Amino acid sequence: MATNSTTWMSGLVQRPRWSARTLLTGWLNSADIRVGGDRPWDLKVNDPRLFSRILAGGSLAVGEAYMDGWWDARSVDALMTRALRGGVDRRLPRLFEGWLALKNRLTNLQQGSGAFRVGNVHYDVGDDLYERMLDPRMIYTCGYWAHAHDVAAAQEAKLDLVGRKLRLEPGMRVLDIGCGWGGAAAYLADKFGVKVVGVTISRNQERAARKKCARRDVEIRFQDYRDVTGVFDRVYSLGMFEHVGIRNYEAYFAKVASLLRSDGLFLLHTIGNRYSRQSNDPWIEKYIFPNSQVPSHAQIARAVEREFVVEDWHEFGPDYDRTLMAWRNNFEQAWPTLAPRYGERFHRMWHYWLSVSAASFRARELHLWQVLLSPSGVPGGLAEVR
Repeated sequence: MATNSTTWMSGLVQRPRWSARTLLTGWLNSADIRVGGDRPWDLKVNDPRLFSRILAGGSLAVGEAYMDGWWDARSVDALMTRALRGGVDRRLPRLFEGWLALKNRLTNLQQGSGAFRVGNVHYDVGDDLYERMLDPRMIYTCGYWAHAHDVAAAQEAKLDLVGRKLRLEPGMRVLDIGCGWGGAAAYLADKFGVKVVGVTISRNQERAARKKCARRDVEIRFQDYRDVTGVFDRVYSLGMFEHVGIRNYEAYFAKVASLLRSDGLFLLHTIGNRYSRQSNDPWIEKYIFPNSQVPSHAQIARAVEREFVVEDWHEFGPDYDRTLMAWRNNFEQAWPTLAPRYGERFHRMWHYWLSVSAASFRARELHLWQVLLSPSGVPGGLAEVR
């Protein structure tokens, strides 16, 4: 018995110790990602502390470690696409996500000054950056690539799609919730002859939009959507709903309904989540879009059912992958002129954000929806517009 016990104890002592590197390497291998491999999506480790940092900090640590230069890949978007499809993200600790979800339950982060935080942090970061990254109209939402071959054409096609879905006619009064730099308002006013009121929570965007829309029948306001009054024939929102917050969804749709004529139409253009979540990704929350939340099908459906009839629900999420890659290409080409102002850590942060976002759409974790809504339902329905 003594000999057998000694042998058993000896085997236990000699068994290889568990390590963060071993665990994460196994997860990555299951997603066809090799540590130290030579393929575009393989992981290059620049600091051996990377594995323990990721196991302790989850997705927040992944992004921050990239910003700090602890890891690289020839194609960050390809690596992240495989990681998402392989479920590696779902194995990481979610402590920070749980904390954010609790904050969302206890506090309305999008009320008062919180509603303007994303404008200060993200949209006011610098117009020189966006001028070089975006198309000439500076449309900062997903393009429509059905017949387009570059990002400028894709953005024009998207704006035309919005106008056709809303059945815009000359003289209509239209509200643009989250008007950005005014490119959509200017286009719709020019092409369809409508009168547009655009609201934004970014001072930079307000100034730029006023200049862009000068000599057009467009009014630009620095204003929260909750403070808008009046009656409109049509309302649209392009890429703003992600900043509304889950606690405000029902109030948001009720507010839009109060501004819309009984025979009007509302077009919601938003990123959508595959799952219903209560919080933003911790890295995105900290560095890119604070106080933001991507909705799910179910969350939108529950919020609209008392106010609107869904006339059409259009999904073209893969187009956002293509849009983001075009933006990243523009950003990288312009980086030599941007570098003196922003610095290398910002460069890595922005590259990572554009790459991970593209990967999320490519892996079908994120979606892009245009939802066309009417207050009471259009008699006979509406013909599908694509």
